[in-house]
Amino acid sequence: MDVNHPVAEAKVDGERLARLLGDPGLAWLLERVRQRIAAGRPLTGTVTLARPDDLQRQAAERLLGRPPSTGRSLTLRLDTVDETLRRSGVSPDGLQTAVVALTGPVTLRAETSDRQAEAWQEALAPLTTVPADLADWAARIREDGLVRRLARTPEVAGPLVSAAVRALHALPADPPMSRAAFAALHLTGAHALDEGTPLATLVLSGIRALTGFPDGAGAEWRREAWASAGLLKDDVSSTVLTLNLRGTPALDWMADAGEPAVLTLRSLTRPTANRITTATGDVHVCENPAVLSAAADALGPACPPMVCLQGQPSAAALTLLRALSASGAVLLHHADFDWGGVRIATALGRVAPWRPWRYEAADYLSAVTRVNDPQDLTGTPAAAQWDPRLATAMNELRVRVEEESLLDVLLSDLQTAAHSATPDGAGGFSTGG
Repeated sequence: MDVNHPVAEAKVDGERLARLLGDPGLAWLLERVRQRIAAGRPLTGTVTLARPDDLQRQAAERLLGRPPSTGRSLTLRLDTVDETLRRSGVSPDGLQTAVVALTGPVTLRAETSDRQAEAWQEALAPLTTVPADLADWAARIREDGLVRRLARTPEVAGPLVSAAVRALHALPADPPMSRAAFAALHLTGAHALDEGTPLATLVLSGIRALTGFPDGAGAEWRREAWASAGLLKDDVSSTVLTLNLRGTPALDWMADAGEPAVLTLRSLTRPTANRITTATGDVHVCENPAVLSAAADALGPACPPMVCLQGQPSAAALTLLRALSASGAVLLHHADFDWGGVRIATALGRVAPWRPWRYEAADYLSAVTRVNDPQDLTGTPAAAQWDPRLATAMNELRVRVEEESLLDVLLSDLQTAAHSATPDGAGGFSTGG
């Protein structure tokens, strides 16, 4: 509350008070008293002014009616000042009332702190409305001070947090779109998510939690992080590597030749995209281009349809796999046996359901025995929700197994699938059984 004693209510003699305590030479005393009031401290004991000038000494002498002290400093007892004001009738209620009458209300620091805490709590309140899969992120944001560093004050933080939550509710963007178009549609304008803005920083933090995008730095990393949620710099930079998908004359020609094809996000969001994503059988998904290249060399046009993520899934890859799954295709996924591979598989699962392709605990244990030159498994462990035993085994053995070292078994699987598949003539292969 405000410490406020109006002159009329306190019967302060305003004219005499101004002459006695309102002297410019006592400004330092009024400020010290205000500080004590704000801190909730009693107005007792002494206050000292180092190296006072003549005007300050003279003002103290007039207040007390005698020289207060000599020496290099000036010391006043607050109890004495209080008693003087009461006894003289200048301020019957004492020093605090007199100071407030002269200088205005004093807000207690504890109250100010409480108000600030309430204001920050209100500013961060929209974080409680984020989607369930962002609840952990929201809790971390409330605790780690990111919003406070970006906004500095609760007045600025409130609109910032509200805008970030509004953006995250609309993500991932499906179909993908440019970041500027998304910002114009959902926020205050096309430039709301420009690089370096507090809102872009906060939204990108939420995107990484939403998509599982790994740690990194640099412009290219940020571009891919945005793209993981369907927000793009443009619609041709994001691509995906495929083998034996059909649906357009160009893809059909490549599939007849058994050659890999690169699809842009633009091609996957055009009206003709539905012809590309009509594979209804198994689609094998790998992490590394070497696997898809080896499959093209070994099996050519007979190889079942494949999609290569080339590491962290691009917006084009996620768009393609989501559409394939929606059309009835069964995604069979394999990746490196390392924590990055596990996180990639987890991120893919947020977009489309998939089945492990030699990517479970038993497969890892078998793969470790086949590695000629074992590599240490480093990095932060991650959960494998499709088979919790996989993460346990990887954490115990601490051996990293790259896809390339398993080419023989992966190609054998593809060959077996090729022999049991019947071309459907339009959208890849339909498997029997």
